[in-house]
Amino acid sequence: MKIETLCSLLFETTTDYYVNLQTLLRLVNAADANSLLVAGEVCLTGFDYENMEKMVAFADEATLALQEASYNKIIILTMLERVNGHVYNMAKVFYNGEVVYKRAKARLFRFGEEHKFMQEGLDADFAIIEVANIKLALLICFELRFKELWMKSEGADVIAVPAWWGKLRKEHFKILTQSLALVNECYVVASDSKNETCTQIGTIVSPQGEAIYSGNNACLKATYSKKEISLMRRYMDIGIE
Repeated sequence: MKIETLCSLLFETTTDYYVNLQTLLRLVNAADANSLLVAGEVCLTGFDYENMEKMVAFADEATLALQEASYNKIIILTMLERVNGHVYNMAKVFYNGEVVYKRAKARLFRFGEEHKFMQEGLDADFAIIEVANIKLALLICFELRFKELWMKSEGADVIAVPAWWGKLRKEHFKILTQSLALVNECYVVASDSKNETCTQIGTIVSPQGEAIYSGNNACLKATYSKKEISLMRRYMDIGIE
């Protein structure tokens, strides 16, 4: 499979997990084959800490449904999951019926008290993976602020950023995603939530640093071109291979 289209998905997370899953599946199924799709952080449940056991249990059901929807597509999002007795905010990459990669969020947003409800992941688990001939890295929301993770992303073709980003820091989200694309000379596909407290931004940034935004579009699309990455890295040679 050859990825041809990048998609940032943007929708409101309701209190009904099943409604959220159906919304996501509808967007995924409507997307073109050979698409890479990024949905928001915990977009299926939100940070519904009062119903932690329900959230964790729902992750298994959602995983199975997304595996089935991932044929000829790459789907990226996060969900809360329990591993060895601890709850993690787990990023997952679905492709051709499988979870091909997952890792726990390594930088919890302490201002939002995430550390009181979840275990932090490890930097050592951060990796650039290759899926459908694309070198892919993931930054989960608050991780976008840490330069050491930007460095670990060097060499990626696409950096996915599933987020739940506060609207008071909307300009930060725009600046950081655009800068990340420029620094790494690659595509950045970021998806926030459409909930009122969030930025309501979906964005795709090119290796040239040109950003497009979703507005009211639930599925923002852009053409993926490996050639554009190569041209930018030759034109502005900063040592990225």
